[in-house]
Amino acid sequence: MTEQLLVSGGDARIALDAHSGLNKYGCRPYPDAQMLALGSSTASVISAASFAAANQLRDRLLHELGAESFEALYAREMQRIRMALLCDLTDMDIELVFATSGTDAHFVAARHVANASGTPLRVVMVEETETGSGVAEALGGQDFKANTRAGSSRNGDRFDAIEVLSVPLRAADGMTRPAEHIDADVAALVNEAVAHGVRVLLVMVDQSKTGLIAPSPACVAELHYRHSECLDILVDACQFRIAPLTLRAYLQQGFMVALTGSKFFTGPSFSGALLFPASMGQRLKIPTGDDIGTANFGLLLRWEAALIELRRFRAVPEAVVVRIMRAFEQAVQQRLIDDPRFEPLEVPLLKRQPLLMQQSWDHIQSIFPFLLYRPETAAGRIPLNRDETLQIYRQLPEYVEGAAGLRCQLGQPVACGTREGSPVSALRLCISARLIADASEQKGMDGVIAEALAALDKTAWLIDRLND
Repeated sequence: MTEQLLVSGGDARIALDAHSGLNKYGCRPYPDAQMLALGSSTASVISAASFAAANQLRDRLLHELGAESFEALYAREMQRIRMALLCDLTDMDIELVFATSGTDAHFVAARHVANASGTPLRVVMVEETETGSGVAEALGGQDFKANTRAGSSRNGDRFDAIEVLSVPLRAADGMTRPAEHIDADVAALVNEAVAHGVRVLLVMVDQSKTGLIAPSPACVAELHYRHSECLDILVDACQFRIAPLTLRAYLQQGFMVALTGSKFFTGPSFSGALLFPASMGQRLKIPTGDDIGTANFGLLLRWEAALIELRRFRAVPEAVVVRIMRAFEQAVQQRLIDDPRFEPLEVPLLKRQPLLMQQSWDHIQSIFPFLLYRPETAAGRIPLNRDETLQIYRQLPEYVEGAAGLRCQLGQPVACGTREGSPVSALRLCISARLIADASEQKGMDGVIAEALAALDKTAWLIDRLND
């Protein structure tokens, strides 16, 4: 029953395939102790502790159902989750509404900005390849159903007056474009819209699928200062790879922030939230408080699962978190550099000045994207194309005879331009809150690093045997 609830109340992306028993993200709704979860930029198999917490909550709700109504139970428990997520912001007047996913959180933000503006709306975002499937459609209100949100009917909505424009983050060869070029493109689109009397929703990503921040916080701050009367900012932090100080800084600037519990904090997929200053919520008429509409117990259990790992992570002293992340970063980067089968993609330094001058653990790289290459031949190094990379990705979680029985998850391939005329994709190895907590507890730092290197060993092994 708990397994069924964990894949309910979302959309087709978390439905289980009848043959494999996996959802679109390659996960089952119950723990798999033999799976190395290193793909938190996409999704992670649920931990035993998280599953136990979700199961315990389900049992408690069933016990209490006779003494309290279905709706009252759900409202009370979602309020508990809300307070847990806002615990570091109690001195600020911040509101939070739940969403089935990060995509849904974008939908909620765009919908209310569009309805409150009274004028056409332009959404400026970075390319969808680096954010998430369906995000552009959600921001434009097209081909997307927010069927678990209160008041999700589109009667009176102004989605027909939304224009969604995107800015590329990578060049044709997949290399990261210079930050100043990205900023200039974003500023041009914002300034053009403002000059024509169009309201703008600017979506800044922190961090993208490959760990990028764009446009730069400096660019966003300058545009917000110049156009504060006609520009709203949504920070896509759905990876939740931001420290409490960073979250606070964004909210203090008057920005909305979209989060999920299913990436860095490794909860089951489809647990979203949108945070914003209360004054902004009043202006945009975003429902708050008892705003949950139809009860979604799947969403409740998924957030409960994520909170277990969030609490474990926040119990680790920050100095220990930094030490673990630095050691992991050094070991993984060195392995990717040393092996001719891999090419690590550059991830520029994670800078958030001038919005935030103080650094926390979130300035350290935690997503490591890399391209795959065949062993060097007389013709030189040959990159694997997208289909071949996808084939490797799908084999990683499987038991393959000769690969020491290792089964692991990496982040789904992300399209990264072309090399030698062939479209290529990058896999992503990630450190998560769960792995950091594990490194500080039973496994130790060396154990977690050894598992990450073993996953890269299997990836190299599979490359060598591709098409055998």
